[in-house]
Amino acid sequence: MPLTHYACAHCGFWQPWFAGQQPIFCPVCMDVRNALPPDGWDFRTVGDLTGAVETLWAEVAPNVIGFSCTPSFGLGSTGWLLLRPEGNVAFEGAPFYTESALAQVERLGGIKVLAGSHPHGFGAIWQLAERFRPEVVVHREALRFTKAFKVTWPADDDHQLAPGLTLHGTEGHYEGHAVLHDAGARALYCGDCLKVEFDGAGRPEAISCHKGFHYQIPLSHQELRRYREVIGALDFTAVYTPFEYAAGVTTAHAVALFDRLLAGRPSAKPIPLAELVP
Repeated sequence: MPLTHYACAHCGFWQPWFAGQQPIFCPVCMDVRNALPPDGWDFRTVGDLTGAVETLWAEVAPNVIGFSCTPSFGLGSTGWLLLRPEGNVAFEGAPFYTESALAQVERLGGIKVLAGSHPHGFGAIWQLAERFRPEVVVHREALRFTKAFKVTWPADDDHQLAPGLTLHGTEGHYEGHAVLHDAGARALYCGDCLKVEFDGAGRPEAISCHKGFHYQIPLSHQELRRYREVIGALDFTAVYTPFEYAAGVTTAHAVALFDRLLAGRPSAKPIPLAELVP
């Protein structure tokens, strides 16, 4: 029986299933870290989304293009394309890529390496994998969530994607969660290791970390110590979450957050950046 790709309309996670049949459930929504869809399961195919959802793109920082969807679909993730002379690197995925968006990626030079932090950020990277046939890298412990695309290089805790671009396994928020550090740009593609809150002018004003955001489940102290060990060793002055770009969130802010949480009862509540200045 032929297979097709279905996306959960609630969280945007794609999975292959038998054509003409709806999947039984979404594995991401069934997990304690995500809420269940209040109106029941609703799965969409590429055909369903074509013409109903547009993919937009914009340069959010020098040589970094963000791809997102309107109207928002699933969790509303953003796919990042890093333009590099030795070959472009894509990290995370938009929930859906229209043909015009895929053509734009091709005009920008295609994709040499494709990676993601964890299922909340994967989006429709299966479309990028099928179109551009890049090296596909995820942490070895995240393989269980990659049924929609073929991983060509399971990564260990430290894996160089390109010169100055290194994937680091953090665990914590999700099994196999990883962050991407761009040493040259002093930027961290942090996945859901950090959640950024913005003020009315679009400036980052607070950060938090969590095991599960919807139910405000905090990380354990051991998980926080792992974050501090990995992320505290990386030099960055800006972060890219699976949803937005936040200039001015730094290594010092992250370390101060982890230290604050390690000093007392675990919490998933945001802490103002002004309280985390060394």
